[in-house]
Amino acid sequence: MAPSREDLSVGRIPIVAVSPSLEEGRWPARAVVGEAVPITATIFREGHDREGANVVITRARGKSEVIPMPLDDFGTSRYRAVWIPTKPGRYSFRVEAWSDPVATWAHAAEVKIHAGVDVQLMLDEGVEVLTRARTEVKRPAAKQALIADAIAALQDESLEPAQRLTVALAPAVREVLRTMPLRDWVTRSRRYPLEIQRERALVSSWYEIFPRSEGAVQDPETGEWTSGTFETAAKRLPAIKEMGFDVVYLTPIHPIGTTHRKGRNNTLTTEPGDPGSPYAIGAAEGGHDAIHPELGTMKSFKSFVRSAHKQGLEVALDIALQCSPDHPWVKKHPEWFTTRLDGTIAYAENPPKKYQDIYPLNFDNDPQGIYTAIRDMLLVWIDAGVTLFRVDNPHTKPLSFWERLLGEIAADHPEVIFLSEAFTRPAMMHTLAKIGFHQSYTYFTWRQNAEEMAEYLEEISGDASFYMRPNFWPTTHDILTPDMQDGGAPLYRMRAVLAATGAPSYGIYTGYEFVENVPRPGVEEQIDNEKYEFKARDWDDADRYGIRSLLTRLNETRARHVALRRLRGLQVHPTTNPQLLCFSRHVPADESPTGEADTVIVVVSFDPHHAQAGTVTLDLASLGLRDDARVTVDDELTGAVYTWGKEFYVRLDPAGAMAHVAAVRPE
Repeated sequence: MAPSREDLSVGRIPIVAVSPSLEEGRWPARAVVGEAVPITATIFREGHDREGANVVITRARGKSEVIPMPLDDFGTSRYRAVWIPTKPGRYSFRVEAWSDPVATWAHAAEVKIHAGVDVQLMLDEGVEVLTRARTEVKRPAAKQALIADAIAALQDESLEPAQRLTVALAPAVREVLRTMPLRDWVTRSRRYPLEIQRERALVSSWYEIFPRSEGAVQDPETGEWTSGTFETAAKRLPAIKEMGFDVVYLTPIHPIGTTHRKGRNNTLTTEPGDPGSPYAIGAAEGGHDAIHPELGTMKSFKSFVRSAHKQGLEVALDIALQCSPDHPWVKKHPEWFTTRLDGTIAYAENPPKKYQDIYPLNFDNDPQGIYTAIRDMLLVWIDAGVTLFRVDNPHTKPLSFWERLLGEIAADHPEVIFLSEAFTRPAMMHTLAKIGFHQSYTYFTWRQNAEEMAEYLEEISGDASFYMRPNFWPTTHDILTPDMQDGGAPLYRMRAVLAATGAPSYGIYTGYEFVENVPRPGVEEQIDNEKYEFKARDWDDADRYGIRSLLTRLNETRARHVALRRLRGLQVHPTTNPQLLCFSRHVPADESPTGEADTVIVVVSFDPHHAQAGTVTLDLASLGLRDDARVTVDDELTGAVYTWGKEFYVRLDPAGAMAHVAAVRPE
């Protein structure tokens, strides 16, 4: 049986390959306020008649906005529009395509009249189609008058035919007919969802601290420690803000269990005074909604948050959905955990790692009970002023749980942002982003040479950029990769540059300034790890390696350049030296909230031990420049000024600069 009209897969004017679209609208594509959203579609039709297109963007319970969608690539029939949202919220868009009788006539008339073929017929057809355009489309009177004048010109026998056509198709007339066109056989795509969030969802600079270490004091005679508090931690906030960070991230601040408490360097035996891992959450004093008594009270925590806000900092809190054996949930809700055949509760494992001080939650026995408890716990911290959450190992919990929870939180608190700490298979990482996580840790830390990093930068700035926003961390309290162990201060400086320029969001774990790079034997994390002990640092000596100053310059540069605050627009440029990586970030004028183009070129060396030199070949077309262009660039790190062309020479030395961050001066 032949398909009915309603069953046809294409309309009269085919519209296919609409983007951005996540599985044909299963999930919304995402952007932030001020971020350009390129909307593309493949549109074509039979024969030689011309088609046109536009995009209709509709806000939930709001008005629609129509944006012209010009042809972007004739060979692929790709049409493209750019929309820059100004308000957060839920939106949808659809593409409309139509047969364009005016453009069809104009093309034929220009060819035939200049060739002396069917001259009067072309003029008469022009009168007819422009009359339709004037009478069938509502426009302001001044614009209608332009079309009326065009019709009169076509009928003016005192002019030569070519002159009549030139007047009728003057630029002002064409613009009216382009923006308010006559449309035949209008075809509409399905609606595709868009979610627009606040800019912090894409652009952020995180600084991680263990609150108990900030202001911790060790007695020189007894060796006993006095924990830092929220009050002492607040004293670090001005320095964090002075470096230009906008998020202060706190590792878990809850009571810590004593059963199977880990000692220094993850040993199974504790010594008196060992504070335990803050990820072993829960004790007699309470669980995830409680505060470790040595840190302070809820009142003092809220005071810390207010102090952060006064500095212009937002507060992020680590959420680890796991429990120590002493957590109140273990006694009250044993069904929330996995019981083994021998009657014991299963502790966490990631072979060969064992976490005897942690019980994972089992989400299958009482999913509603666990959901309610976790939702209510998050609301406690949101009410206390927390606006960002770093979620520990979300990939070990059901995605259906996250989709429901993040959706509910977003509906009531759209300002709240969730960062996924999921170092796992790409399918899981990407789906966590699609279902609602705003940002994601990435494989950045493990891309340890120029070729791998180039490939990864291109990957994260491609199609995934509409839903998965990377957050680059050179090190964390859990991660110290082999290159960071071996590269010393030069590599720490280079990796800071790469993190701050390679993605709009990045993070630094406190102590990075001191190049803390000695590993615990057999694992990729620091020895004397702060997870298991207090750590005092001499902040008067924080710039011994120049990293504190470098972080400050990088954050200042990010604030000046919208190109470094966007994910798309990245181009890798070839070099003659495999140790050198060059990439650019470019925002064209029509995608910039300021209306001005912005370009930053970054060159880094992956060799922390020897000077490396080579020639870079710029893809100037990707920067909106002619192939013979010469550009003046300002190195944001050193203040040096260079003139670069399609090819230019660089030399980077660990004893000096490991990178160029070069801002292209406007022409």
